[in-house]
Amino acid sequence: MQPLVALDPAWPRMTLADAAAALTAAGTKFEMETVEVEGVPTRVWKHAPPSLGWLAAASRAHGARVFTVYEDERVTYDANARAVAALAQALRARGVAKGDRIGLAMRNLPEWPVIFFAAASVGAIVVPLNAWWTAGELAYGITDSGCRMLFVDDERYRRLVEHGVAFPAVETTVVARASAPLAGNAERLEDLIGTPHDYATLPEPMWPEVPVAPDDPATIFYTSGTTGAPKGALGSHRNLTTNILSAAYSSARASLRRGETPPEPTPKTLLMVIPLFHVTACSATMMGSIAAGNTLVFMRKWDTVRAMELIETERVHMTGGVPTIAWQILEHPDRSRYDLSSLEAIAYGGAPSAPELVRRIYTEFGALPGNGWGMTETMATVTSHAGEDYLNRPTSAGPPVAVADLRIMDEAGEQELPIGEVGELWARGAMIVKGYWNKPEATAETFVNGWVRTGDLARVDEEGFVYIVDRAKDMIIRGGENIYSSEVENVLYAHPAVTDCALIGVPHRTLGEEPVAVVHLAAGKTATEAELKQWVKDRLAIFKTPVAIRFVPATLPRNANGKILKKDLKALFADRFEAAA
Repeated sequence: MQPLVALDPAWPRMTLADAAAALTAAGTKFEMETVEVEGVPTRVWKHAPPSLGWLAAASRAHGARVFTVYEDERVTYDANARAVAALAQALRARGVAKGDRIGLAMRNLPEWPVIFFAAASVGAIVVPLNAWWTAGELAYGITDSGCRMLFVDDERYRRLVEHGVAFPAVETTVVARASAPLAGNAERLEDLIGTPHDYATLPEPMWPEVPVAPDDPATIFYTSGTTGAPKGALGSHRNLTTNILSAAYSSARASLRRGETPPEPTPKTLLMVIPLFHVTACSATMMGSIAAGNTLVFMRKWDTVRAMELIETERVHMTGGVPTIAWQILEHPDRSRYDLSSLEAIAYGGAPSAPELVRRIYTEFGALPGNGWGMTETMATVTSHAGEDYLNRPTSAGPPVAVADLRIMDEAGEQELPIGEVGELWARGAMIVKGYWNKPEATAETFVNGWVRTGDLARVDEEGFVYIVDRAKDMIIRGGENIYSSEVENVLYAHPAVTDCALIGVPHRTLGEEPVAVVHLAAGKTATEAELKQWVKDRLAIFKTPVAIRFVPATLPRNANGKILKKDLKALFADRFEAAA
């Protein structure tokens, strides 16, 4: 494939194999060693932080450097460490013990990382819950994980209270920024550690003495499966801290490939627009940021103009998250009014991106584009794609990081396929989670001797670059948000007029994909497109609502095994395919 922009004809100056050998040599920052993880010999970063608590304590060394920015709140690393330690001690005083689950449901706020690291510091398992979920969806995650305590912001608290959701196992609900009196067992976070403005005045940190090993459980991030029932991916401290060195390794590899000595890391400012309840934000971004002393700028909600204002005023170096963000900035009619010259990189994952976007990021912003592949079950980063490599191979997800191994397997999962052939992508490494929470059968199906069966169909070229060619399991990715077809289909089936239905994805220029549905109604029953959209919207997060519904007079086409032939339904949405072309 020809590159999208003119590249140095001498590039690359070093092969992937030579770059890996140079970076991971004995005595280097990226030196590796082999340890047993769940009984499986696993290649790991030798110098990765041993635990999240250790990382939080070490981050205080960044001192007066600003860690988080949210509107008029600026929290330094020193102040953040004081708040983490104070909240950790409060958790211990309430009897929170190693292995207890602590739910966390709120928008991106300075309190989010404080709660996350405080709970992890005492050995608890943090359960980041999707803040976009409905009350019923939140209730499922809280109950399934068995949360002992629940931390929420005011919006999530009101959502749960208004729907009368009760959680007998939750001993205490702690609410941040409550706008009205609280009921029952709820208390204000500010009564424990004050507001973000107060963190700098908290006492010197006294870190709890809780022995935590790298492979102890640390998080439960929920991901949906083919049945539509959410599954909690149980991650370890090692899973998350692995991303710190994986991100740095990818950057150093890109430098060597262009013939440069990898620079010493310097703190950067990031506009964080992807929610922290995603592994991409929490693990792939926040972990490396807190290690490097980066500043994370939060937004209450995505707004293109506000984003450009923040890039200008905060001198933001990096942003992204999903391709939608880059598209909306690029195509905004007022872009020229803002000074965006501080941008050095725009990176994203979690959604398909057009090669045109890669080119425009480079030519119009002068920034390097970045991409990669990972999933909740891999705690994000497995492959990483940046700079000239991405410009030259815009349809690839990049090569794996040094502590990851990949296989392309046949449909039965028994035979590894040759280079260039398409099959199911399997991944192994220090980032692979321990399994699914309380779901041994699903764990056994997906995790095999240290390998995770991703369900993605992919190929690998001669140099090791990965190309994701399709997604199994009928998953749709809309602007970075995963939509599992069966979950929405089950809601549609619950409507009294629906007897057959299917959800499929259609391309969208900026969001990557959008969900649309095909519905067959029962004889004598009626339902309108607006009615069915509202039916879904009332029961699931709004991003899962079909943007269009087509009605068909007969049941949907199926193969001999009874599986709906979704590819045959796409012709019903030809107008949307043409619009996205």
